[in-house]
Amino acid sequence: MRAMTRPYHHGDLPTALLDAADDILRTEGLAALTLRAVARRVGVSHTAPAPHFGDLAGLLSELAARGYRLFNDYLRRAMENPGKYEAPTATAHAYVAFARDHKAMFLLMFRSERLDFARPALAEAAQQASLLLMRSTGAPPSAGPPSLAVLGQAVGNWAIVHGFAVLMIDGRLDGVLTLCAGDVDMLLDAALSG
Repeated sequence: MRAMTRPYHHGDLPTALLDAADDILRTEGLAALTLRAVARRVGVSHTAPAPHFGDLAGLLSELAARGYRLFNDYLRRAMENPGKYEAPTATAHAYVAFARDHKAMFLLMFRSERLDFARPALAEAAQQASLLLMRSTGAPPSAGPPSLAVLGQAVGNWAIVHGFAVLMIDGRLDGVLTLCAGDVDMLLDAALSG
């Protein structure tokens, strides 16, 4: 006689899957992040993620959207309470702090070719980050597109801070820091003032 099985029910499966994906990303890295690994972590069938995310790119894109929303919180807090800095410098420090605090997520957001920026959640969250970064440069809000000079200034600042964050994550600043009596924040201040 065949045993009866109860149907599996999960209250909020998409959130549970994203939480599991986030945990795997943080603890094991992007290479370990598969649909099967996420499903196994949640205790559901390996096919359970598909109706919610489609494929791995969908799951990664929704996870990156979550990362961008957290990143945007870092930027907003820095802009609202810049402390001893002016807004652009405070935002630069928030950018680097996010990269330091959430290395794997930062790399997923900015280095992964497996993201689908056509997904609404990711497109919206990434666009919000761009707007916050543009606003942090002091660029006046306008009805039309910003001028080339304003865009150039914003992209130049972004390139410096993003490059700094990547160098920090990759451990390329460790040797530089041994040459001075400073830390990452002091080195960023020096880089920004140079």
